[in-house]
Amino acid sequence: MDWWPARAGTNQTAWASADGGLAKFLANYSVEVTARDADATAHRLPPGGEVFVANLPQDSHDLLVAACSRLRMAGLIPVPHIVARKIRDRREFDDLIGQLVGEAGVDRVLALGGDHERPVGAFDASLQLIRTGSFERYGIRQIAIACYPEGHPRIGDQVLQDALKAKLAAIAESGIGARLVSQFAFKPEPVLDFARKLRAAGISVPLRVGVAGPAHRATLIKYAMRCGVGASLRALTERRHLVAGLLGTETPEELLTAIALAFHDDSSLRIEGVHFFTFGAPERSVEWAQDRIDGRKGFAAATIFKHQGGIEP
Repeated sequence: MDWWPARAGTNQTAWASADGGLAKFLANYSVEVTARDADATAHRLPPGGEVFVANLPQDSHDLLVAACSRLRMAGLIPVPHIVARKIRDRREFDDLIGQLVGEAGVDRVLALGGDHERPVGAFDASLQLIRTGSFERYGIRQIAIACYPEGHPRIGDQVLQDALKAKLAAIAESGIGARLVSQFAFKPEPVLDFARKLRAAGISVPLRVGVAGPAHRATLIKYAMRCGVGASLRALTERRHLVAGLLGTETPEELLTAIALAFHDDSSLRIEGVHFFTFGAPERSVEWAQDRIDGRKGFAAATIFKHQGGIEP
């Protein structure tokens, strides 16, 4: 596999570097839950962690506010998805942000256009929300923007690039902090290539890498097809054991190890951590991450060394 970063020294040195690097990289992670799952999962998550709360088309804004409130009471940091195409007008938008800040202590959000084919009201893109000035007026300190290293199934690459630059410029003008959160991937090349292109274009905001948390392969394939995760999906389906074991579990060791080592070698990539897409099972992602942060379990370095023709230390 040609994506394993070349490193000086022995396999033992690389093993130790990978082990420590992955644990350090994982120490800054977030998970994503649905508003309906927040109550059931809040007590299972470690206090102080960021929890992104998905705002699904069928869910009400009241449900989103209530979910964020429960997470805050559990000692977690809620990061609600603010979906432009679900908002009827400026008044509803202001009411939503005011409730999230006032009732749930929200100070950071993920701004999205949304999956509605047609907007329900005045907004059809997150850029419009950012330009209202309501985020800064109500005390939001950071806005996360979604990005797509492997493209978007319904939006062209140039449109994505132009929209990203416009949103980051609007956020900078507002005085609020910005960061990027990428769509999940199964291979590191698209993520690393995307990060390098960002930095080459002069975009310096931090990037949090989206990954699929531990899940059955059949589940991952379903979501990857829905989200347009192209090259990564091919990598997943080409694995020899896949057809014989769709109920087996995939975990992100190899992907995260490669990204952590690449960032270790080039800190200008500004990859700030990991965001787990949990597919309804956030406790699996938390357990997987905490086991490796705390040193209770290792990772897939042995597999990677074998791919490279190396010898396990």
